[in-house]
Amino acid sequence: MGLRTAVVGASGYAGGELVRLLAAHPVFDVSALIARGNAGRTLGELHPQLVSLADRELLDISAPELAEAELVFLALPHGASAAVVDDLAPEATVIDLGADFRLADPAAWERWYAGDHAGTWPYGLPELPDARRQLAGSQRIANPGCYATAVALGLTPLLAAGLVESNDIVVVAGSGTTGAGRQATVNLLGSEVMGDLVAYKVGGVHQHLGEMRQTLSGAAGQPVSMSFTAMLVPMPRGILATCTARVAAAATEADLRAAYDGYRDEPFVHVLVPGQQPHTAATLGSNSAHLQVCLDSDVGRAVVTVALDNLGKGAAGQAIQNANLALGLDETTGLPVNGVGQ
Repeated sequence: MGLRTAVVGASGYAGGELVRLLAAHPVFDVSALIARGNAGRTLGELHPQLVSLADRELLDISAPELAEAELVFLALPHGASAAVVDDLAPEATVIDLGADFRLADPAAWERWYAGDHAGTWPYGLPELPDARRQLAGSQRIANPGCYATAVALGLTPLLAAGLVESNDIVVVAGSGTTGAGRQATVNLLGSEVMGDLVAYKVGGVHQHLGEMRQTLSGAAGQPVSMSFTAMLVPMPRGILATCTARVAAAATEADLRAAYDGYRDEPFVHVLVPGQQPHTAATLGSNSAHLQVCLDSDVGRAVVTVALDNLGKGAAGQAIQNANLALGLDETTGLPVNGVGQ
């Protein structure tokens, strides 16, 4: 029998993707599916694609199976995880997919999410410098946000190498509708979304901005100035981020590309050949991120494009990658590197 594994928030999109990936994991055994508002229903009612576990009952948060779990994934709305953690076994490994433990500065938490700051856990983006050392053996890990993952993977190498200026970063990124969660809202109805493209939370108010600035400031070694615009794209899942920054001094395109040599041995980050652009469909269903970088010499800006599946590398896949690292497994265990495509 494998490691007893619980998914809290199993009825949501990220929770469903967690269960899909865990069903094929050779070590993690799904022992408890928790869904507070849908307790008593079967998994198949909410996730008909999960046929191998369709008859499993969704349990209430008070179920003893949760307290007995050795590995717990929290796929809850921002601000809801902190209240659950104290009821978990102290020796359990916990991966939080929400924002509760991502931010180091309590004032930043108050600005972006309000309420009391619950604390800070190791940040679960393994490809960041020194991240794997911090994640190995950790019992508490804060999984990054989907937009933040794309932006950090795209810009960290350039900032760390000093090839771009930290005071003029602009990011425009589009996400599929699953990024907004499964709650019923008018603006996410199919008839509202199809055939439309709209920016949202414009003007420096998107909640992921604090997390992105924190990560990029760490890479740059100084505070960054960054503008971020999010767009709702008429597709279920996927993120495409276009990140630009003014290049430093006489940096060439060859210099920019060389900064990404550190990704050569990364199993889930793929720098494409020159001229090939990332496609969201190419990452669908995988834990991979596809990346391209070029120099816009007319304006002296680096342009980095990143595609990933917001439910894969942007959420569930990355959470399992972090759990693998924390528990001493090969981090690729149970995770697909190939996307579904068209």
